[in-house]
Amino acid sequence: MSAENRQNGDQQAVENTARDVVLSVHDVTVAFDGRTVLEHLDLEIYRGEILGFVGASGAGKSVLMRTVLGLNKAASGKILLFGQDYHAARDEARLRLDQRIGVMFQHGALFSSLNVIDNICVPMREYLDMPVSLMRELARVKLELVGLSQDAALKMPSELSGGMIKRVALARALALDPELLFLDEPTSGLDPIGAADFDDLIATLRDTLGLTVYMVTHDLDSLFSVCDRIAVLAEKRVLVDGGIEAMLACDDQWVQSYFHGKRARQIVPRSVQGDAAMNEMV
Repeated sequence: MSAENRQNGDQQAVENTARDVVLSVHDVTVAFDGRTVLEHLDLEIYRGEILGFVGASGAGKSVLMRTVLGLNKAASGKILLFGQDYHAARDEARLRLDQRIGVMFQHGALFSSLNVIDNICVPMREYLDMPVSLMRELARVKLELVGLSQDAALKMPSELSGGMIKRVALARALALDPELLFLDEPTSGLDPIGAADFDDLIATLRDTLGLTVYMVTHDLDSLFSVCDRIAVLAEKRVLVDGGIEAMLACDDQWVQSYFHGKRARQIVPRSVQGDAAMNEMV
């Protein structure tokens, strides 16, 4: 499937969800040691979409994700997960919300002392009351879901390639059958073929499992090929969000450099290039 066709199809799927908001970040400010990293930031993520979250290095992309997950404390503002205030929720309610989200960290964050299957089982051990044997059976299902063979099940993280580590981390993020999946730089460190395969996997999982995906990424190929919508973080807030066309039309200098640079032009779908050129001529 071409990037253009996938985007058109995925965008239609998103529109059909009637803009059901899964994650709402409103007027959020985050500061560390007196330095403001995010200020009065607003962002919404809609059910069924793959959102690409992009910004310059050090802009605060991972800070926002960690704040949403409760790993950082916001100085002000409100964050709603599935319509509920996550940070104000009681322990029982927060526990239920935790089971509806999955997280894949940038470098995998696998436990070096656990084999692949036991790494995938970690969320199940924390949240579910079931026999270990059943957890391991479910973990094997997740292993296949991310495209790894059962031969990898008993390997230790030190025996895995970078691409395999990413897939095991993804399998662990899917362990509790989440509705909302957070991915932090999922294709970083992968070769172009491996990165493209991983993008295809994310799109397939979204379509088959009905996931909503929040993807922090620098990967232009991912932004152009699998993301329904892109949000750009700059000046401590979301500067612009929308499809590729909105990015190409934005007159902000950083956005222009990022989406109109030489590397971007190599992968922009030709029809989008043509539309952008026509708009510039009008």
